[in-house]
Amino acid sequence: MTLAEVKQGQNVKICRIPDEIIRAQAIRFGVCEGTVVRCTEKLPAGPVVIAKGMQELAVGRKLAERITVREAS
Repeated sequence: MTLAEVKQGQNVKICRIPDEIIRAQAIRFGVCEGTVVRCTEKLPAGPVVIAKGMQELAVGRKLAERITVREAS
């Protein structure tokens, strides 16, 4: 599943960030492959807001459609 398909309040593990530049930018925010994040908000036709700890990050919808995630166990 992709980050764009996640439901609000769901915890997921980032499996794959395909673009090398985006991956480097995400690492600067402490989000990398293997990180567990929580979807705090999904704006209609807008960004997906994820949280890791006390930090929130808005991910554009088109980018969220390219990030592969799975349910966190």
